[in-house]
Amino acid sequence: MSDHVLDARGLNCPLPILRAKKALKEVPVGETLEIHATDPGAVKDFEAFCRSTGNELVDSNSTNGEFHFHIRHTK
Repeated sequence: MSDHVLDARGLNCPLPILRAKKALKEVPVGETLEIHATDPGAVKDFEAFCRSTGNELVDSNSTNGEFHFHIRHTK
């Protein structure tokens, strides 16, 4: 269960990343942000985003064309 949820369904690159970056500013360090997206490019985008920002990609999965990401705010 995530502490915060971002609905980025229907948005294409780079909007899911930009919205997640903005949302993480409101997430206290140690808490998680759950992101729902439909852009298939989001899988690689969120992996790269977490590597470059130092936040932790806790897990990611997909169901019926929808992608879910859990990012722990670490910085």
